[in-house]
Amino acid sequence: MAAGGVGLAAWLVKAGRPIPEAMGGRATGSRAARMAASPEWSNGRFRNQQLRFEPSSRTLAASVKELVAGRQERHPVGDVPLVREPLDARPDGTHVTWLGHSTVLVQVDGAAVLLDPVWSERCSPSQQVGPKRLHPAPVALRDLPPIDAVVISHDHYDHLDMDSVKEIADLWPEARFVVPLGVGAHLEKWGVPAERTDELDWHEDTKVAGVRLVATPAQHFSGRGLSRDGTLWASWVLEGETGKVFYSGDTGYFIGFAQVGERYGPFDIALVQVGAYDDGWPTIHMTPEHGVEAAADVRAPVMVPVHWATFNLAFHPWGEPVERVLVEAQRRGVDVVVPRPGERLDVSALPTEPTYWWRSVT
Repeated sequence: MAAGGVGLAAWLVKAGRPIPEAMGGRATGSRAARMAASPEWSNGRFRNQQLRFEPSSRTLAASVKELVAGRQERHPVGDVPLVREPLDARPDGTHVTWLGHSTVLVQVDGAAVLLDPVWSERCSPSQQVGPKRLHPAPVALRDLPPIDAVVISHDHYDHLDMDSVKEIADLWPEARFVVPLGVGAHLEKWGVPAERTDELDWHEDTKVAGVRLVATPAQHFSGRGLSRDGTLWASWVLEGETGKVFYSGDTGYFIGFAQVGERYGPFDIALVQVGAYDDGWPTIHMTPEHGVEAAADVRAPVMVPVHWATFNLAFHPWGEPVERVLVEAQRRGVDVVVPRPGERLDVSALPTEPTYWWRSVT
């Protein structure tokens, strides 16, 4: 074999070695029985009961053409400005710190809840291939305040990152992992004991460090390999004594948001997915306009856009999501705050005007 072939073979072996572990585990025994008893489970998988999943109308050829020849600027043209200031361990009130993509540190009444932690360079089962970060993580995991709970919305690689889970489990042995049904099988394969995990169906809750965590409906799908929908997906309510936060997870826009608002609202602030949208998959990722509508539906006067800026996962321009959010939010009377990655927001003293920081790198 030529030297180039040997090198390629070695690279393929290196790239493929971590994939089986990163794909996670499969539910068995009592975990599988509990999943099968869920109202969201039918014919061997979880389903969006209120709207049947619609596959993308975009053909593979059209996707490849758009990827290669599309004229959108899908990457920032400069360095994304990061805030690298230390984060207080136990601040009073409610604070949210967007750390990139959908990773957010929520601090409520002194408790620290970490949403969808992804610190890896790529959101992929292999760190040799797959979508690569467009900016560094603004804070190292070890430099975060002590974490009380880790909340996962679903098991896609850009929300459930094996290496981050392992590091968190080692750094904070008392931290609990609060996840939708079935996701605990992945964590258990990665060394997180089952007794550290709370697996919830929609409208089930648990309390960690005084914060009530409720799994609420979303309209999405799941899967880390060829099989799909073997674990549940969810949005989340985080409710303390003095503050309440909503997190959308990944989702299409649907009637469930109004139902969440009626049952659990109002909220002080909503963290809402606004990026990685496309005309071909409106039922699984919201457009920016639908994100604003979702924030209004759950009865949150303020929204923070998430699920944008960090990984290139769709065909729209890099800075387009927040520009569209601002236009729609003004029309609907929803306040929007767009922090820089790493910038902590005090929900009781939010900025009144956007800084438009993304425009300097768009």
